[in-house]
Amino acid sequence: MRVIKSTLLILTVFIVSCSQQQARKPISQSSGTFMKESIERNKKLVATEEDKIDSIIKSNPDKKFIASSKGYWYAYENRNLNDTISPKKGDIAYYNYEVKDLNGAIIYSEAELKPQTYYVDKEQKIIIGLRHGIKLMRKKEKVIFLFPSHMGFGYHGDNNRIGHNEPLMYTVTLNDFKEDPNPKSQTN
Repeated sequence: MRVIKSTLLILTVFIVSCSQQQARKPISQSSGTFMKESIERNKKLVATEEDKIDSIIKSNPDKKFIASSKGYWYAYENRNLNDTISPKKGDIAYYNYEVKDLNGAIIYSEAELKPQTYYVDKEQKIIIGLRHGIKLMRKKEKVIFLFPSHMGFGYHGDNNRIGHNEPLMYTVTLNDFKEDPNPKSQTN
């Protein structure tokens, strides 16, 4: 009998304590201000980078920089007006390039980077700006690209020589491109 009374007492306390619990309120409530502040910071960052790029363009009047629809600028060092085709998805592009900061200091030299092979739109080993830029080029063209940081390595940089939010200048030579003889190779 004593065990039954103890059990009943424990059950009663348990039921009463459970019924008196209230839902916990969040410690902080999100009003969307963080996102608004983040958007504003990014707008300022993009504007600052575009101002730097604009000053480079203005300080090089001998080069005709073209604004791409993707958000970067480019100018031809060597132009190939004889060919009419550019690399397309599935082609293999063979190119050399050099990476500089916007002040013209070399970050990665062409000799250091060596000739590159890129399976167009089938791999993501190169920055998004260069993925788009290569598709604009024709064989034997040499192009200077000015990439804002969001078209390059973005906030993280490359964890080596390229810092966070660093706009970049790429000088790229498209040596050749051809159709991939094995189209199932190098898919994401």
